Amino acid sequence: MPNETITGFKRKAGIKGSLAPLSGSKYSMIDAHLHVLNFLQESPPAELLLRAMDKAGVEKSVIFGLPVVKLWAEHDREAPDYYLSNDSRCYYYQLTDVMLHQFVTSMPAEQQHRFLPLFCGFNPVDKYAIRDVERIYNLYPGFWKGIGELLLRHDDLTAFTYGEPARANHQALYPVFEFAADKNLPVLMHQNISSVTKPNYPVYLYELEDALRNFPKTTFVFAHCGISRRISVPFYYKMTERLLDQYPHLYMDISWIIFDEIICPGGIPEARWTELIEKYSHRFCLGSDLVTRFERLGIELSRYDVFLDTLSPEACSNVCVKTAEGLYNR
Repeated sequence: MPNETITGFKRKAGIKGSLAPLSGSKYSMIDAHLHVLNFLQESPPAELLLRAMDKAGVEKSVIFGLPVVKLWAEHDREAPDYYLSNDSRCYYYQLTDVMLHQFVTSMPAEQQHRFLPLFCGFNPVDKYAIRDVERIYNLYPGFWKGIGELLLRHDDLTAFTYGEPARANHQALYPVFEFAADKNLPVLMHQNISSVTKPNYPVYLYELEDALRNFPKTTFVFAHCGISRRISVPFYYKMTERLLDQYPHLYMDISWIIFDEIICPGGIPEARWTELIEKYSHRFCLGSDLVTRFERLGIELSRYDVFLDTLSPEACSNVCVKTAEGLYNR
């Protein structure tokens, strides 16, 4: 029946097998970028995420915590609730992955397959990082679908985090990338292609390309296509096209401000990005990039509709579901 309801979804007429949400985006999606823990390592109850996914028509979610936690410094009178709340520092926090595992396993067993969990709770500038990666991977065998989101070059967060700046070509990550290739785990990483002090020049692009060249068998997912706050490199779509053409194991994550500032500025789809994503739709996926605010899931994902309407049905299906499914549900 064309209006058959299935666990919170209804079939979309005219497209065989596709599912349309009861609210939120008119396209069925896998949310490929969702933090279930915030910068205080806190999370709402898991059932709230399930409820939000059903309401927004999200089939599955790629979920992870945050590799850092915000310090409540002795001199701060008020507790911070975000990494930009004040000038106190952040530090790496390994318990985030244990808490993520508890989050998933607290859900009904028949719903747990809807979550594709990644781990990220290790220090990416510590050459002992591979030890911690192996420990968490073996602690919950068969549970993990990937590694990430690794917060490497990242606007103000880089300056706020204790230790040397994290970067894609840091040698502490090299054995981690080898491990990922061996275990067939994609690596989702936030690596700005530039600094906020040089926003119009891709000063950190070489760091990303070092990793891509040195680990050609590792699958990398470039979070937000390398864009962050106060970064606007000219002809960014040209650079993205070259990266996709040159590195076949590189995928792109459309989430956060890459969409609102670059792909669809002012709510108007950029024609060059439409052409690029149409061409490489099997290498792009979509995400909300929510940090625990599950009630906003439908709102965040529905804003992509105006752009998705410009794609062919095949490209739209890839970007909304198939790319993420192929990456994280191997």
